[in-house]
Amino acid sequence: MERAEDPIPRRLQGLPSRLINQVAMSANRLVDQAFAGPGLRRYHFSLLAALEEFGPASQAALGRRTGIDRSDIVATVNELAERGLVERSPDPDDRRRNVITVTPAGVRQLEVLDRLLAGAQEELLAALTGAEREQLMGLLTRVAGRHTAAQ
Repeated sequence: MERAEDPIPRRLQGLPSRLINQVAMSANRLVDQAFAGPGLRRYHFSLLAALEEFGPASQAALGRRTGIDRSDIVATVNELAERGLVERSPDPDDRRRNVITVTPAGVRQLEVLDRLLAGAQEELLAALTGAEREQLMGLLTRVAGRHTAAQ
């Protein structure tokens, strides 16, 4: 029977992929907990952030910009529209698709989510100094950039 205090095999202890995965799981848990208060999820934040920063977009463009699958985009847009955080309207150039726009209520909600997300990030990186956080961000950005470019 395994216990939390059981030692981790040495082969696993130094694997960057394992450590990154462990930190990612903790990060996801912290963000999910932070967003649970207003009843939203990371997908909601991603769509609101993209719309606020880049302006109205089709569902397909939002999916490409945020990395959210097409089927999940539809459900997420529906959820945000039901809450009045986004509006869906026909694309004047192509009536077969919709253009999604963030509403003023959506911008206000995004500001709340920004504060909650900052708190989750603070909790995640609490063991690091400011300089160490900057160094970690630089290293992760480099690693992610190399693998994003290779895809």
